[in-house]
Amino acid sequence: MRERAAKGGLGALPDYELLELLLFRSVPYKDTKPLAKDLLARFGGLEGIGAASHEAVEDQVARSMGYAVGKATRAVALDLQLIFDVTRRIAREPTAKRPVISSWTALLAYVRVALQHEPREQFRVLYLDKKNQLILDEVQNRGTVDHAPVYPREVVRRALELSASALILVHNHPTTPSMITFDHAEYR
Repeated sequence: MRERAAKGGLGALPDYELLELLLFRSVPYKDTKPLAKDLLARFGGLEGIGAASHEAVEDQVARSMGYAVGKATRAVALDLQLIFDVTRRIAREPTAKRPVISSWTALLAYVRVALQHEPREQFRVLYLDKKNQLILDEVQNRGTVDHAPVYPREVVRRALELSASALILVHNHPTTPSMITFDHAEYR
């Protein structure tokens, strides 16, 4: 199952196998498939597990594993709750926190903050959505004091993975007299 996930991505796995992989972290060296299937059946799916109370999940874990409610079942329920809570927080994060880079001035302001104290050259890519909101600011490569190689195939591959509508390529020159300069390139 891990090899299939590594080759085809986690999206290729059914819900019970995703849950099984998660549970294996909390219940090592045991077959977690029955527990995963029991939890999904009891709560009606992943969303139901995420919405269930800690006690209800812990009771189902104990029942499925044949354990009394205790330290082990509490740990499994807490691990599941942690994963679902983090997922909820990520989903709730407002897109307003992502900067909008829709002008040369906005770009320079953003990049100056990110690069002004970098002692070595960097090649960065800013991936934007269709509203010019920053999806990801990624350092593609760090170089020496005067060289940072870039591989176009990697830039394009990453843009496709992120479903970026636009990208901005940024390359700094930290050794110039003005401390930092930017190569200008058109984006879109």
